[in-house]
Order: sequence, then C-alpha cells, then structure tokens
Amino acid sequence: MKPHILQLNPILVPSINQRLDALYTVHRLYEQPDADACISVHGASIRGVITGGHTGITRALMERLPALEIVAVNGVGTDAVDLDYARARSLPVTGTFGALTEDVADLAIALLLSTCRNVCAVDRFVRSGAWVRHPQPSAIPLARRCSGMRVGIVGLGRVGRAVATRVNAFGCPVRYTDLQAMPDVAWAYEPELRQLARDSDALIVCAAADKAEGLIDAAVLDALGPQGFLVNVARGRLVREADLVRALRERRIAGAGLDVFIDEPHAPPALFELDNVTLQAHRASATVETRTAMGEMVLASLAQALAGERPTHSLTT
Repeated sequence: MKPHILQLNPILVPSINQRLDALYTVHRLYEQPDADACISVHGASIRGVITGGHTGITRALMERLPALEIVAVNGVGTDAVDLDYARARSLPVTGTFGALTEDVADLAIALLLSTCRNVCAVDRFVRSGAWVRHPQPSAIPLARRCSGMRVGIVGLGRVGRAVATRVNAFGCPVRYTDLQAMPDVAWAYEPELRQLARDSDALIVCAAADKAEGLIDAAVLDALGPQGFLVNVARGRLVREADLVRALRERRIAGAGLDVFIDEPHAPPALFELDNVTLQAHRASATVETRTAMGEMVLASLAQALAGERPTHSLTT
C-alpha cells in the first residue's frame, strides 16, 4: 500500500505530480470541497505533508495527523509552520533551500533595472498609443542609470550574495547589513540600516528573517532619499507598506520594485496608480527550472523521512 500524503498547495510541474502519484496516495486538500471532512476521513493515515512557505501548516492541523512523519515545505519560508511543536514531536520540517537562489537574485536585478529605466511605464506608454500622440522625446521622463549605482543589500544570505555578485558585474559598489559581519566576503559591512540607506542609491531587501517585520520604515526610506530606489524580494512584512506608499507618492524616494507584500495576494491599491513602481506577484522562483528543482527536493525529503532517515534539509531534527 502506498503511503498517504496530504498536499496543501499545488505543484505546477507535471512531471513532479506524476512522480508523487506514482509513489504515494496524494490527498490534495486544495481540491477538496470540504477540507475538514477530508481530514476527518484520512487524517489518521497521513504520513507526510507537502505545503508552501506562505501556507505552512497550523499546529491544530498537525495535531489531527497522528501518523505524520514529515512536513515538506515547497519553498524556503518556514515561519508559517509551528517549528517548536514539530521539534516536540520529532517531526522533520524541510525546505527547498538553495534551489531558489539564482532566480530570486535574477528577479531582484530585473526589478531594479525595470524601475530605474521605467520599463513598465514606457511599455504602457507605447501600448496605449501615447507614443504616436506624443512622439517628442520630452514626453517620457529621463530614466536612471543602474551601472555604477551604490547598492545596499539587506541580508547577505544565499540570495543577498547572489545579488551582490550580479550588481558587481554592473560596476556597482556594494555594502550590506546583517546580524553580523561576514568574514568570508570582501563587500563592506554596515551595521546600521539607516546608514546603509544613506550610503546607497538602491537598497535591495534579501533578508530571510522569518520573525522580523517593519525593518524598512519611514526613517529608512527618508535616509534612502529622493534619488534612491527600493527593491524587495524577501518578505512583504519587512517593509512598512503605508510608509512606502507615502514615500513613493511624495517622491521622497525615486521608485520601488516589489515582488512580495504583507497581505498576499492583496497588494496596496495605492501602488497601482504610481508609475515609479514595478510590481510582481511573488514570482521570484517561478521558472520551470527552479520549480522542478524544488519539486525534486520535496520528493527527496519525503523519501528520506518515510524510510526512517533524517532528511537532508530538515530544520527541526
């Protein structure tokens, strides 16, 4: 008999779903008309859970799964999982650490370039026919050069380092802030976030701080200043969105590129009317290559745990 697995979020790679179905009896909770009834019927037989970083899994649900042996997060965020409870039950909680790095860093650069060069605003200008009506060069404001910008990175983990490597290729001097200086890098460390903002033309938020929030507030944005740009590919709650909206509206910063928001999928509507913002739908890892690699890691974690082994990417065991 195949082990029973509870899946809380879809995986968008057909080959991964085919392998899951071949190996396991998969109960896709997001497809069930009555999720509670599904748990009541199958909960006692569930040995593994697949979830996403944003969804996680509640302690209440884990308590209804007495045979549970693993929670496999198809992502890197684990703040929506009760890790203390998982440790108390000796449940491995795994993530797809490392698989997302290159694509997230790529999107950070794309957001910076798009915002500085007004790519989305000019795209709308051309599509709307405004270029034909207003062909004079002055109809489109001059953009900003990215090459040579002073870039400040908030959080020098895997993604932060990958971003630093990429902006170095643009001739950008890099400084960073984190909980402490990293002795294995040549980039300059700045312990104070506001000072980093003052010294930066672009501030790129890469921190994987699961418990932090509101790091980028009005004071930091004012330190970044009217010529500065903000990019966030980390966590929505690391930025005080009301402060950011005001700073953008009042042109106290030059622009922002955002992939993440506090209340996803609800981005602040006030951002929609602004031409100095580039918006994405939490899509930094959304490539075929990365999502396939993430799915492979989920499969490997399930196999290891259900074989009685400690999964390679477990955070709790």
